[in-house]
Amino acid sequence: MAEDDKKFSKQLIGKTVVSKTGKRFGEVGDLVFETSSGELIHIILVNPTQYARKLELEKTKEGDPLIPFSAVIAMGDFLVVAEEDIV
Repeated sequence: MAEDDKKFSKQLIGKTVVSKTGKRFGEVGDLVFETSSGELIHIILVNPTQYARKLELEKTKEGDPLIPFSAVIAMGDFLVVAEEDIV
């Protein structure tokens, strides 16, 4: 991976999460990762949209929706996720 391809977690926090079709889910509140390997596991959503609340998403113990990081297909101005990998 080239140095330019690296993203730091602080660059992801607060980004809007959208599907490939443009449906908003909310914003990135935090990231969950495996401490031994550093593998990213989930995105914790904050300010979830009505659409995201209707989905049967896994939740944190505080009730915040989780999106599997494996569903992320692009990172830029938005975090784009493959909706079919979530539901």
